[in-house]
Amino acid sequence: MMCCVRSVCVIGLGLIGGSVLRGAKAAGRTVWGATASREDADRARGEGFEVVSVEEALGRDPEALVVLAVPLPALPDLLRKVPPGTRLTDVTSVKGPVHDAVHRYAPQVRFVGGHPMAGTSRSGWDAGSATLFGGAAWVVTPEEADDHLNDVMRLALDLGAHVVPTTPEEHDEAVARISHLPHILAAVLAAVGAGGGPLALALAAGSFGDGTRVAGSRPELVRAMCEGNRDALLTAVDDALGRLGAARGSLASTGGLAKTIDAGHEGRNALVNQPQRTPVTIDLAKPGALAALRNLGSRGGRVVGLNGSTATAETS
Repeated sequence: MMCCVRSVCVIGLGLIGGSVLRGAKAAGRTVWGATASREDADRARGEGFEVVSVEEALGRDPEALVVLAVPLPALPDLLRKVPPGTRLTDVTSVKGPVHDAVHRYAPQVRFVGGHPMAGTSRSGWDAGSATLFGGAAWVVTPEEADDHLNDVMRLALDLGAHVVPTTPEEHDEAVARISHLPHILAAVLAAVGAGGGPLALALAAGSFGDGTRVAGSRPELVRAMCEGNRDALLTAVDDALGRLGAARGSLASTGGLAKTIDAGHEGRNALVNQPQRTPVTIDLAKPGALAALRNLGSRGGRVVGLNGSTATAETS
């Protein structure tokens, strides 16, 4: 599993794709991109990046690493254009539907799913940054441990992220709770606050602003993300509704909210005070490497470095 610093082609130059393009160039990679947005293309060219048609971008270098950074609904048409043998990854916020789409529309490519856990409520090229992924978790959902997985992990590490390996199913269940449900709750909270009229909004301060920040995201992007993870999100919503129902019942009957507030406080502390990590190494060339990587991710571990076929990792 030899190291190779590959050129990077990014299709889609919004917040995430634009940040990948910038970060890869800053890391010394040869980069180019394509986008359906004329505005994003013009902005990127204005900063000195090469932006070409999708067909030219995909056909330029058969050994390049191609990063798909388009919304989930746009994937089928795009995948039909990807040449066989392409080294492919993506940055889409759901993984099960993406794996299904790749197997259906581009079965002859080499694919490792990806999802950087970074972003803002802003969108488009101008929202991006070469440093967006610094310190962020970058999920990978490989189907085998091979040199292509090595390439994808190395790109994430070059961009300043650490790598969390898992399966598409485990990824989608996790992000339903910590990414997609927050978008739903933020939308509800923002609507409830606005329903209070001018006085309520005039009094809104930090807690309301923090809780509704992601409601400022482009609605069509949030819909594509959340609707694409329907089954896992339904489970998370049911959990939230159960907890809200219990809080409402307690408030109506006894006036108390201790159980709800205490559980939330404990959950926040669990996020802030995560256990100290222990260094481990995984030989990616040995049988069982894929299972070892997935087990690492399931336990909250992460890959923080690569040296040839040896992954330096940290586990909780």
